[in-house]
Amino acid sequence: MIASPAPVGVGRQSAAPSLAGDNDDIVGKNMRQLIQLRWMAVLGQLLTILVTHYGFKVALPLQLMLGVLGALVAFNFISLLRLRIGFRVYPVELFVALLVDMGTLTLQLYLSGGATNPFVFLYLLQVGLAAVLLPTPYAWTLLGVATACFLWLAVAGQPLALPQDFHRGLGSVYVEGMLICFMLNAVLLLVFITRIIKTQRERDARLAELRQRATEKEHIVRMGLLASGAAHELGTPLSTIAVILGDWRYMPAFTSDPDLYQEIQEMQAQVQRCKSIVSDILLSAGETRGESSEETTVCEFLDELVDEWKASRPVTHLSYDNHFGEDLDIASDSVLKQTLTNLLDNALEASPEWVGLEAARRDDTLQVIVRDRGPGFSPEMLERLGRPYQSTKGRAGGGVGLFLVVNVTHTLGGEVRARNNPQGGAEVTLSLPLAALELDED
Repeated sequence: MIASPAPVGVGRQSAAPSLAGDNDDIVGKNMRQLIQLRWMAVLGQLLTILVTHYGFKVALPLQLMLGVLGALVAFNFISLLRLRIGFRVYPVELFVALLVDMGTLTLQLYLSGGATNPFVFLYLLQVGLAAVLLPTPYAWTLLGVATACFLWLAVAGQPLALPQDFHRGLGSVYVEGMLICFMLNAVLLLVFITRIIKTQRERDARLAELRQRATEKEHIVRMGLLASGAAHELGTPLSTIAVILGDWRYMPAFTSDPDLYQEIQEMQAQVQRCKSIVSDILLSAGETRGESSEETTVCEFLDELVDEWKASRPVTHLSYDNHFGEDLDIASDSVLKQTLTNLLDNALEASPEWVGLEAARRDDTLQVIVRDRGPGFSPEMLERLGRPYQSTKGRAGGGVGLFLVVNVTHTLGGEVRARNNPQGGAEVTLSLPLAALELDED
């Protein structure tokens, strides 16, 4: 009686749409797991041969069986070297490896009783795992090979000289072998199919995340096209309004009234702000209106952002703490500037009396934290952070700002985290790799 190598993998090739790289990785994981289990099978076969021969006093052709075991060890070394080369692993290689395992099992069974060996039921385990791990044609082929091997063992195999003592129950050597085979089949199927299901779920979750990101990127593209078109359309009326306000500023009717004159100045400032926003939109879309990105530093970028934001928003108190440390040259990015502005605007809407901004350096990462003393995020908002139109402001089209913040941060290779503070209010943390912000020396 002899146990066989137990072929197994950690994932199944799914018919669902996926990336080619994911398929290659799963086949590679299957091969790696099969190699590891084959080492365990070699040890199990060796122990089974020795216990059966010396413990149960069953005469076995030790030299031949150990020779087959040595060939399996050599094949596993070759498989290990093949895997370490790093080339793509194809499903046909996994199929060949399973055929080798089945051939080894057949030879060991032939040398230890043929079809009467209770471990012959390990064919079922191999066929079942092949159905899970391999494409359908390969699985059916392996089933045909297993059937042919069983028929050959039934014809050519020589039964061992065992006592016909089945009536003894667990005292029978044959019944004990069947029990071990049953437990081995059941345990391996339970363990490895559970692993396969877990890997499938992880893969499905990854695919769902990739589809969600693709949908969000498509949504951003549509928003960008609409914003670019709107910026083109707004350019002319804003210029006209700016010219008219410039003429009114020197008219006696307005210069003689201090209140009207102050309002004219405020209107001019707001029109200029609108023109700056339009310019930033067109600049981000690749259409420059005379402005261009400039070289700056992290601290200078943040300081200018804070000063500009305070000057254009009705904020009562902004707590700004910059703990970045040694400054670093970066490119002034209008998209990043708008991202941080959106966070500050959201905090201001939630907490008009107080907004906090903290910047720090964590290894090679810029960490920016925006805090407020508002009502905080709802559990639904935290769970669906960054999804479009997820907002507690109660107006149509809300939630776009945080959606853009999350996607811009992901584009830069960073991450966004949000949480509610125990003492009240909420905070949003942006972690951005400095490598994505640094200037290109070329």
